[in-house]
Amino acid sequence: MLNFNQFRVFYHAAKHLNFTVAASKLFITQPAVTAQVKSFEEACNLKLFKKRARRMYLTDEGRILFDFAERIFKYEKEIENVIDEMRELKRGILSLGTTKAYARYFMPLMISSFHQNYPNIKIQLNEGSSLDMIYSLLNFNIEVAVIARAMDHPEVNFYPFSKEEMAIIVAPDHPLTRKKSISFKELADEPFIMKENGSGTRKMVEQLFEKEGCEPNALMETSNTEFIKQLVQRGEGVSFLVREAVAAEIAEKTLAEVALKGQKVFLDVNIAYLKNQVLSPPAKAFVDTLTKLRSDDIDPMGIGAMMVKILAQRRKMAE
Repeated sequence: MLNFNQFRVFYHAAKHLNFTVAASKLFITQPAVTAQVKSFEEACNLKLFKKRARRMYLTDEGRILFDFAERIFKYEKEIENVIDEMRELKRGILSLGTTKAYARYFMPLMISSFHQNYPNIKIQLNEGSSLDMIYSLLNFNIEVAVIARAMDHPEVNFYPFSKEEMAIIVAPDHPLTRKKSISFKELADEPFIMKENGSGTRKMVEQLFEKEGCEPNALMETSNTEFIKQLVQRGEGVSFLVREAVAAEIAEKTLAEVALKGQKVFLDVNIAYLKNQVLSPPAKAFVDTLTKLRSDDIDPMGIGAMMVKILAQRRKMAE
């Protein structure tokens, strides 16, 4: 088996054709170079150097091995550079997970904000329900997820990130728009378009109906927020979504919002990652970026407000 310590000494000795210079480059003594080269030659059962008139020469066998050595130690230098770049976040991969709605409405600006500081990090974005993303964390398919807390798991750390206001949406001409406010008990007779099983929104809806001792009249369920909005616009049913995801339609009056009786309802969104695993440098940097965006002095602060904050900071930097 090749002794790489001896091979390294051979490489420097062959490169400089001078054992004293090789010793200086390796920070060892010249006798140590001589001993290592001799041991390497004995291990190979080959003569690698010739000497005449106090000058060193490579044998044919020595030249062949030196060609390989140059390639190997060139790759070694490249590997060292790659390691440095990964440590310094000049290279790497960030594996993220989020829900389909967040991927469309919020993640582009979050990722853009991250890329301003770390432009060479490649991002892999996985989409699915909040529950899907928890399993993706556990299976090491992703490192960080921005999701609702669809379930607790002893191996997953949930860091509170934002509170998203929820909205009951109906078609603009729906009879419920004539009411000042409604309860979930009143919604029980309406055809309800549900988010898919495993989503944080679905879990919240079921809990709110259960709290009032009733069940939703589920017309259908889907993970596609755009499809839900289209069905509601056509008067096929009502739904309950993150307000930021329907804000444009409410403003354009293609959808209407019906107020809930009592206080407003908020969906807790978290940054999730495994408890007993060290985050890669890109994942840690992303978590740090999101943590800085989170504001403790604005409660509740939705991601929409964070987006406004990011854009304001960008305008200020551009001035």
